[in-house]
Amino acid sequence: MVPWEHLTAFVVASTVLVVIPGPSVLFVLGRSIAHGRRAGVLSVLGNTLGTVPAVLAVAFGVGALVAASVVAFTVLKLAGAAYLVWLGVQAVRHRHDRTAVSTGAPTGTGRLLRQGFVVGATNPKTIAFFVAVLPQFVDPAAGPVWAQLLVLGVVFQLIALACDSTWAVAAGTARAWFARSPRRVSTLSATGGVMMIGLGGSLALSGSKA
Repeated sequence: MVPWEHLTAFVVASTVLVVIPGPSVLFVLGRSIAHGRRAGVLSVLGNTLGTVPAVLAVAFGVGALVAASVVAFTVLKLAGAAYLVWLGVQAVRHRHDRTAVSTGAPTGTGRLLRQGFVVGATNPKTIAFFVAVLPQFVDPAAGPVWAQLLVLGVVFQLIALACDSTWAVAAGTARAWFARSPRRVSTLSATGGVMMIGLGGSLALSGSKA
């Protein structure tokens, strides 16, 4: 088991890192603004589930191999970036969809979860973060290293889930307030789409490792 002092330090460090807006937060904000709170929260859940493979990979040593491979890292980065751009384009194209605006649910629950999952699973920075940070809080004398890495990974996911959900609800609530004007909602939906397109572009153009 992870020593309590290590776990406490990890919780503090993770909270600081999660609160600062990054790719996941921008993705969630874009989805919430474009499609409402429900889509934002489901995207958060899907995104969190998408990081499960990264946690397992790091815990069992595969993450280190991926992080060390420029080719694997680049492929994941480009795949995730392309998917974000596609989601953003779809949001912009359907910005005038009055049904989507009124219900906040342009797609089904399963599809929203899958979309969030793909974004989380194809974000190479997740594996890089887990590989670089999680081992710093492991104590080999406290038990199996793989088990400690799993615990730390789950703790990080729970913190991210809570913080990102807060962002989703806040952005979705602001969108609902603007819903009194169809034109403003259309603009917000387009803005959310542009945010996702910009995020995808920035990930694709960033360095091979970050």
